[in-house]
Amino acid sequence: MRELSLHILDIVQNSVKAEASVIEIDVNIHDGYINITIKDNGKGMDKELLNSVTNPFTTSRKTRKVGLGIPLIKMAAEKAGGSFKITSEKGVGTVVYSSFQIDHIDRMPLGDISETIVTLLDDKTDFVWKVRLNEKEFVFDTREVKNQLNPIPIDSVEVLVYLKSYIKENIESIIGGIIL
Repeated sequence: MRELSLHILDIVQNSVKAEASVIEIDVNIHDGYINITIKDNGKGMDKELLNSVTNPFTTSRKTRKVGLGIPLIKMAAEKAGGSFKITSEKGVGTVVYSSFQIDHIDRMPLGDISETIVTLLDDKTDFVWKVRLNEKEFVFDTREVKNQLNPIPIDSVEVLVYLKSYIKENIESIIGGIIL
């Protein structure tokens, strides 16, 4: 993958497949690092699966024998002078944490977070997105949006077009002209 936002997309899709009803994504730019935390309340993993999940030949899927999302984000974080950690509890959920040194030559760009957010929106799953830079913060909680839209679905084309613009504008107001 060429952008961190695509790694986020992949990990969040895992959370959706694990039947999470709420997924929290925190992109925190602080002290020279981009820290990304993805927390869900999905099925979670037992200790055996958790201990092998960073192996690309480990997957819970029945359709293929490889699972590259977690190993790739771990490798990208470590290659960019950062770190990776995953915790999970069966029946409770999973937390994936990765950090990337901003000025590391091997850190891939953050990418289009607003596109990633809009790509994931649906009426079944609730998302809480936080994008933070030092003291500035943008929070996008789909529960609030769905409440305002009711009965219009959040994934209707008109709503998605508006939300992408709204999200992009707010993220740019946090990050400003910084190229991440």
